[in-house]
Amino acid sequence: MEGLVAVSILAVLVIFTISLGVRIVPQGTKYVVQRLGKFHGTLSPGLNIVIPYIDTVSHKVTTKDIVLDVPSQEVITKDNAVVTINAITYMNIINPEKAVYGVDNYQYAIQNLVQTSLRSIVGEMALDEVLSSRELIKTRLKESISDDVADWGVIIKNTEVQEIAPSQTMQQAMERQAAAERERRATVTKAEGAKTAAILEADGRKESAKLDGEAKILLAQATEEATKRINSAIAQGDNTAIMYLLGERYVDAIRAIAVSENSKTILLPADLPAAVRGLMGGLSAK
Repeated sequence: MEGLVAVSILAVLVIFTISLGVRIVPQGTKYVVQRLGKFHGTLSPGLNIVIPYIDTVSHKVTTKDIVLDVPSQEVITKDNAVVTINAITYMNIINPEKAVYGVDNYQYAIQNLVQTSLRSIVGEMALDEVLSSRELIKTRLKESISDDVADWGVIIKNTEVQEIAPSQTMQQAMERQAAAERERRATVTKAEGAKTAAILEADGRKESAKLDGEAKILLAQATEEATKRINSAIAQGDNTAIMYLLGERYVDAIRAIAVSENSKTILLPADLPAAVRGLMGGLSAK
């Protein structure tokens, strides 16, 4: 009976020892192994054999990308504006030994490193530049921390600036500035419109005056030509031209008086009977 108990205990110890010597590492993870308290090596995903009681798994390190959310912090810009900024970092552990033994807590260390670098980068930029240069901040941030985290067996795949928010007072000032800028642009647009309208109106008056001048020139030329013909007719002893010219001036004068708003005078030919006889004679002749 005692022999059976001893065999059973021995069998349990053997099974337990074998289980200690077999390590199955899941995909996306690496195990850091210590031998008698000293780093010995890392176990890759799959079935691994270690020496029981001598080799121990001290750390289990993920080899998947790690998303590190960097908390928001207030930063003072170059022009003394206060902004709240936070970021998110994507990193990957390529050397578990350095990540475990190179720094006490690599995630906490990288988080503080990102925050410090952000304060330094934003502190060298003006507010307007900070708000419009996310890509520049991201690039400079990645460059500034990549060398440091490499000593910890970590690579930075990407760093994104999630939010940049000015303080409440600064936001109100920016809103007032934007409103003033919009009003200025509206005033400039209105002034430019008035200027364009004035130029077009002046061009119209200029063109009208030009056309009016050309019309007067043509009228003067026509009058000159008519005068020449009348003078020629007079020189030849033809009084008909003189009577036509006087009649034309007479009719124009009567028309001008007739269209006047204050005119109450009715003009008749000076020799009304002779005019009637002349009219009747002309009709008889026809």
